[in-house]
Formats: sequence, C-alpha cells, structure tokens
Amino acid sequence: MKLFSLTAHEILDLLKAKKVKAEDVVSSVKERIDSVETRVHAYARVFETREIASEGNENLFPIPIAVKDNICIKDNETTCASKILKGFKPPYDATVIAKLKGAGAVFTGNANMDEFAFGSSCETSCFGPTRNPWDLERVPGGSSGGSAAAVAADETIWAIGSDTGGSIRQPAALCGVVGLKPTYGLVSRYGLIAFASSLDQIGPITKDVRDSALLLNIIGGYDENDSTSVDTPAKDYTKSLISDIKGIKIGIPKEYFIEGIDPEVGLSVKAAIEQLRSLGAIVKEVSLPHTEYAVATYYITATAEASSNLARFDGVQYGLRSIPKEQRKNPIVDMYEETRNQGFGLEAKRRIMLGTYALSSGYYDAYYLRALKVRTLIKQDLDKVFGDFDAIVTPTSPTTAFKIGERMDDPVSMYLSDIYTIPANLSGIPAISIPCGFSKNNLPIGLQIMAKAFNEEMIFKIAYTYEQNTGWHKKRAGI
Repeated sequence: MKLFSLTAHEILDLLKAKKVKAEDVVSSVKERIDSVETRVHAYARVFETREIASEGNENLFPIPIAVKDNICIKDNETTCASKILKGFKPPYDATVIAKLKGAGAVFTGNANMDEFAFGSSCETSCFGPTRNPWDLERVPGGSSGGSAAAVAADETIWAIGSDTGGSIRQPAALCGVVGLKPTYGLVSRYGLIAFASSLDQIGPITKDVRDSALLLNIIGGYDENDSTSVDTPAKDYTKSLISDIKGIKIGIPKEYFIEGIDPEVGLSVKAAIEQLRSLGAIVKEVSLPHTEYAVATYYITATAEASSNLARFDGVQYGLRSIPKEQRKNPIVDMYEETRNQGFGLEAKRRIMLGTYALSSGYYDAYYLRALKVRTLIKQDLDKVFGDFDAIVTPTSPTTAFKIGERMDDPVSMYLSDIYTIPANLSGIPAISIPCGFSKNNLPIGLQIMAKAFNEEMIFKIAYTYEQNTGWHKKRAGI
C-alpha cells in the first residue's frame, strides 16, 4: 500500500485502527517528494525537519500538508515566490498555520506559486515554473499551482492555497483535484501576505470532497486578528456529505457557455450537469447578464489593491535591499527604485503600474470607482439567482492545461483563464472545483459549484453526491 496516494480521511482511519503510524505516512510522502519533485517542481522549498504529533489523540490530524508560499510560518522563510522577499522570516504564524499546528499537521514545505499570486499558470515564480503532473510540458494553473500540483502528484496528502480570482479552483481543475474557495470572511486572512485584500481567501486543495470538508473544519472560524473575519457559529462540514440532491435547484448560466470555451470542456461539463439532473436535481438555465464585465472589473479592482499592498516592499524593513553603485540626488529614493526594479518580476511590475494608474488623479472615477459599481451589479445578479436556486454550476476553466510558455507573451489571454472563477471572488460567495472528466489528451476538466454566502454545506452536498456517483476523482496522474 502506497500511503502517499491515500486521502487524509483514509489515513486517519488507518491511524485510528493502529494499522499504520504517523511516521510511516510522513516517510512515504518524503520518499515520494524525493522521487518526483525534480520533475514537477511543486515546492519553493521542502522542509527537512518535521515534527510529528503524539499519536492516540483522535482530535489530532498528523497529516502531511503543503502550504502556499504566501502564508506566514513563524521563523520559516516566506517569499511569495518573489526576489523582493528573499530571506524574510515571519516572526509569527498565520492563523490558519496556528490552527494546523494545533491539529498536529506535518508541514511538507512551501508550495510554489505565481509571484505574489499574480498569474494563472505558476510561471511567474522567481523559482521557475511548476509543471502539471498529468503532462510535464503543461502548466498546473495558478496562482496556487504548486499546491495543486503537489496534491495531484501525491507529494503531499492535502494543501492550502489562496484564491483571489480563481487561484485555488483553476489549478485544481487543471490538475484534477478538489479546490475550495470559502466564503469571504470564513477563513482568517491574518498572516496571508496580501494581493487584493477585498478578494483574497485561503482555502483547501485536496484529493476528494471529504478531505476538503475536513480541512475546512480545521482552518475555518472567527479570528479577532482579522477585521474582515465573520463571527459565525462553528460547523462540522462533514455532516453535509450526504449523497442525495433530490429536489435541489441548480442554475446553469447561459453566459458561461459561449464562444471561446474548449469543446471538450463544454461537453464534459454538460455531461456532468445531466448527471446531476439524473440524480434528482432540478436544473434550469439562468442569466448572469453582467458576467461579460467580470474580468475587466476584477483586473481594475485587484491591481488597484495590489499597487497599494505592494508599496510596503521597498527594501527598508525586510527582504531584498539593493543600493545603486552610483548615488544621485536622493539616495533613499535611489534605493527604493533599485530594490523594486530588481525585486519584482515583470508581471508584478505590470500589475503595480496598472493599479497605480487606475487610482491616479483624473482616472480614479473613470476606472476604479466605476469598477466598484459594476462589482455591485455582478453581486446583485448572483443574489437574484440565489433567490430562486440553491446553487449555480459552471465550468471552472474555459480550457484544459495549456503548454508552458504558451501565454506568457499574451497577458490578456492569460487573464481570461479566470473568466469563470472571478465572479465568486467579486461577490464573496463560496465556490468549489471538482473533477468531471478528461480530454482526449488525458488532461483533467473541472466542474465549478457556487452557492450563496456561508452555504458551504450546499456546495459540499452537491459535490459529494456527484463525486460518489462518478469515478473522476479516483484517477491519478501517471508521473
């Protein structure tokens, strides 16, 4: 039995039955990392020292987990895959890390990512690109590409990432695993290095839906350190894992099945929708009329917030400090400019420039303020549908995994990778991606399920029912 290939809940059952030891699981995952990491490059850094929680306590989850490189782990280098944070070691744990440590988690390493989460392919990392375990010539998606690839390649049992415009769900779809973006405010952002504060959300990437519910049980909950954290009653999301969706109303937005979607993706998603109908769901077409403005709205809002958040990286307090050889009139300004020029990659610079422009005098009203108004309209579209429907089902990504380097010189094409996932972030609702098929090239295809805010139970119920009646989640990359 290859322990590294099991799900977290399967391992927990073995641990409770005393059929394996936690050390056996950790050793199995370490051997797997040693075997395939040079080809996949899922990690920015692999941890060598691993503390294993004491066994015999049923409340502990001594399960190996990968952590995206933008989530702070005390005294461990955390860089957002950027040169500008080289050597930065946080003096504190992110809230989700503290909760995972309390649950006895074993950290395998920092998963690779697009620099500062800017990207949809995991190619903008200063550590180099991560590769998709299903086809090493293709991208794993992004920005949580390292987390998704690590799970898909069995280099960890489960992982956590962050989702700003689809950065958990899109790589989960491209890597054939499960990725959940929880409701905004359900999981604390304290200790998550910010990209766009009104959009960022930490969430789980797992091998199946049950693991996603288990991991959300651990990392979710109110945190007084996060001003956007919502104080809601604690829930056990595993109780919603019931294989029964009879009478559940599911909306299918017509705007999501338009020209540009890969035909194989469209066919697989439509087959999945028919499967849900055959299982008793009531499926009807709906309209989300402002969907066409989602990408433009997102890239104005997100870049504006990014330009503000990244202003703190200037070489003064932490990370890279680069001093020019020849000082001009203002040495400190020279240091700022040189540090940011050398520290930030091309995509980071592009987004800082775009965001600064959108916030500048004379353009704030024309771009940023208008984007906020359209964001409200997108949320109202979704709220209207959720007044009559329990969930919305769509493709996760318009295409399967594309070749490495294919879109690096075409930013607009890259940005459109998130066209189906962005609305959930703009409106703050939960959304999950689950496997629903494969292309003729054996590349995974993802199905996205969305529900109204704080109704993760509905998402889990539909996803679990579909998963239990199909076998897509059992397929593994042949690396």
